[in-house]
Amino acid sequence: MDTKMLWPVLGTYITLSVLAFAAYAIDKAAARKGEWRISESNLHLLDLLGGWPGGWLAQKFLRHKSGKRSFQRIYWITVVLHCCALAWLLSPYGSATLNAIGR
Repeated sequence: MDTKMLWPVLGTYITLSVLAFAAYAIDKAAARKGEWRISESNLHLLDLLGGWPGGWLAQKFLRHKSGKRSFQRIYWITVVLHCCALAWLLSPYGSATLNAIGR
């Protein structure tokens, strides 16, 4: 990945991580109050799109969804899939594909 792609990718990670952290925080507050909750599938979607670092931070600092095994299983599968996709994009094959799409 060339440097002109680095900043948009980094910005996307940061933005989605902030959104994911906020979603986890809103869901935690709603759970305490017995109000409407954010669905787990929406939390997983935010994680998959690139917000998984924010999701991880929320799980650690807010202690939300950190003990639910079924959620954790899907969360870590999402992280692995996301990291594999990123590794491919950083590889020569992925970089060539991005360059071909960008032309």
